[in-house]
Amino acid sequence: MVNDIDRGFQENKAVSTQKNGRAIGSHLGKPIYESITDQDVTYIFDRLAECDTEGCPLDQVKRGELLLQPGLIYRQAS
Repeated sequence: MVNDIDRGFQENKAVSTQKNGRAIGSHLGKPIYESITDQDVTYIFDRLAECDTEGCPLDQVKRGELLLQPGLIYRQAS
């Protein structure tokens, strides 16, 4: 069985180093945050990933981007 990490997801859990910006919407019952900062790196919400029942193909994620559950793509702020 493939877990979410093997599929290229990162669980969006509040940890001591992570800060979430304001919620700007929701997708599949989970909040979409305007930004996420983790270990002094800020990522800005960019788009929804194209996913199916097998997961989200990683070829849609570019360098400097994160794919978070449930299919949210954030890009590193410049």
